[in-house]
Amino acid sequence: MNILLFAAADVAAILILTFGLYLRRHRRRDLAVSYIGINIGVFAVATALAGSTVSAGLGMGLFGVLSIIRLRSTELEQHEIAYYFSALAIGLITGMGPTPIWLPLALVGLILIAMLVADHSRVLPTYRHQEVILDRAIANDEELHAHLGLLLNGATIHQAVVQQLDLVNDKTIVKVRFSAPRIGLIEQPSSRTVENHEVITGQTR
Repeated sequence: MNILLFAAADVAAILILTFGLYLRRHRRRDLAVSYIGINIGVFAVATALAGSTVSAGLGMGLFGVLSIIRLRSTELEQHEIAYYFSALAIGLITGMGPTPIWLPLALVGLILIAMLVADHSRVLPTYRHQEVILDRAIANDEELHAHLGLLLNGATIHQAVVQQLDLVNDKTIVKVRFSAPRIGLIEQPSSRTVENHEVITGQTR
C-alpha cells in the first residue's frame, strides 16, 4: 500500500514540477519530457533497490554516473540543472520510501516549495547576465565597465569577464553580470558612441 502511495506522490510531484513550474516559466518541451522520464525511471529503480539486497549506495553511485553523462550531452542553463536534480531527488525519495510515511512526503513538498520560490520572477528581478560582442577592443577594465553600463541603459555592472579580446578585428567578447535599472528602458541620445553591438544571450538571475 505504501508503494502505491509513494508512486502517486511521485507522479503528482513531477507533474507539478514539470508542468506547473518549469514548462509554464521556461517553455522548453524537450527538457519537460526528460524530467518526467528521469523521475519515473529513478523512482522505479530506487523502489526495486529498496526491496532487494543490492546496496542503496550502489544505486546512488549509478545515478551519479548517469547524471554526469546526461549533463555532458547537452548544454543546460543553471536553472535547468536545478530542475533536473529536483526531479532526481523526488524520484529517489519516493522510491526509497523512508519511514515514517510523512517524511518523504514532507521532503518532496519542501523541494517543490524551494523551486517555486527560488525560480520565481520576483526573486532578484533586476539581476541578469549576458554575453555581449562589442565592436571595439577594450583592454581597460574601467573603460569596459563604463562602456557596458552605457550600452545596457545605465545598468550597474557587477562583473565583466572578457572571453576574447581581438585587437586585429577590433572586437571584444565579454560575459556580463549586471543589475538592470528598475525604471523602463530609456532611449539613448543620438550622440551615443555605442553604435554596433550584439547581445548573444540573456537570462534573469
